Amino acid sequence: MTADPTQPADPTQPAEPTKPAEPAISAEATEPADPSKPTDPSKPAEPTMSAKPSRSAQPAPPPGTFDHRMAVFGSDDAFVAAALPFLAEGLAAPDEPPPVAIADPGRLALLRDALGTDAKSITFVPHTEWYTGSAANAVAQSAGYLAANAGPGGRIHLLMEPHWAGRAGRSARETTEWIRYESLANLLFAPFATTALCAYDTRTAGPAIIDAARRAHPDTPVYEQPARLVHELDSVPLPPPPPDAERLTAPDRDTLRERARARGLAPADADLFATAVTEAATPYAPLIPASSLPEVLLWGEAPACVCELRVPERITDPLAGFVPPQAEGPAPGQGLWFTRQVCAYVDIREAEPGEGSLIRVQYA
Repeated sequence: MTADPTQPADPTQPAEPTKPAEPAISAEATEPADPSKPTDPSKPAEPTMSAKPSRSAQPAPPPGTFDHRMAVFGSDDAFVAAALPFLAEGLAAPDEPPPVAIADPGRLALLRDALGTDAKSITFVPHTEWYTGSAANAVAQSAGYLAANAGPGGRIHLLMEPHWAGRAGRSARETTEWIRYESLANLLFAPFATTALCAYDTRTAGPAIIDAARRAHPDTPVYEQPARLVHELDSVPLPPPPPDAERLTAPDRDTLRERARARGLAPADADLFATAVTEAATPYAPLIPASSLPEVLLWGEAPACVCELRVPERITDPLAGFVPPQAEGPAPGQGLWFTRQVCAYVDIREAEPGEGSLIRVQYA
């Protein structure tokens, strides 16, 4: 059975502005400074395959400022031409570990050849190994890598090519989730002095995705504040539950596990799904009177089991469930973070006026 896709809002259409959320990873976060405006990222540099990267780097951004850039390319030569000066900047940056290149394996091989002896100072990671799950998993991957490998204040240069030929580009639903990730990264990583260059291949991403991605990168003239762009993405109503959706009286883990197994999930998956749903509801359970527990709707067949519940609190924070907790890895007790880490999709919408929020969780 196919997933339950929702069509994303057109990211090129304006929406009513909302107040941007504050950065929320570190207690010592500083406000991100406005980045400088480089040349138009839609115009890739001329190919310079034989050139060696120069060690003269541009001035580093102020400490505690996430420098989130975008490069667009339409050929392997143009990719290398954009990547070489960025990696050279990272090699020359003080107090930084070696830069990291995350890209298509074939393009990584081209980079190694173009870098020559400097290649030994670069960490190369195939993007098929970095982008292995949902957008929320990518947040966890990036945060974990910075914690383990970045220099003081999160200083490191990351060349990052999303895997648009894989999960990220397989549907409008997935595209929405990855544009959300790109946008929220500006808030999530604002406390860090990380420099990231997101490389977009016009041969796999396509013009609509690239246009939307530009709105998530501060170095483009069409950049939108994350809260506004995420509000746009969430402005399209979710498809209504099917008429035969199963009604449960409460988000009880044992019941959910049993019903998920009846819908075809393997025991381990059913347990994860049931835990994910109850984790989404747990922070709001004390607010719900015992006499008015909300109905829970369950539908779909494995692996695309879907559960929908309502909570009494209005969830307005676009970072809800995206901020990594202190504990390593997803574990029960982490609320929406756990839910987002183990499920493919978590949608949050406003319920009827004055009736809190609707949380829809889809396992795969």
